[in-house]
Amino acid sequence: MAKTFSFAAVHFSVAFMVGYLMTGSVWVGGALALVEPACNTVAFHFHEKIWKRIEARRQHATSHHESDAVAV
Repeated sequence: MAKTFSFAAVHFSVAFMVGYLMTGSVWVGGALALVEPACNTVAFHFHEKIWKRIEARRQHATSHHESDAVAV
């Protein structure tokens, strides 16, 4: 759990610094530090769902081809 909190702190810090350095505004940096990780979390959720489907299809195709080879 410590690693998760450490990564979150790094993520928020990077988002803040990018926003601040690009605009010179602490407010924009702060808003970006809050909004970007939230959006990224939602995007990651859907990314994982898509990859699970891809992996399941690959596994199904591999097992299907293996059963064809055994049946021959």
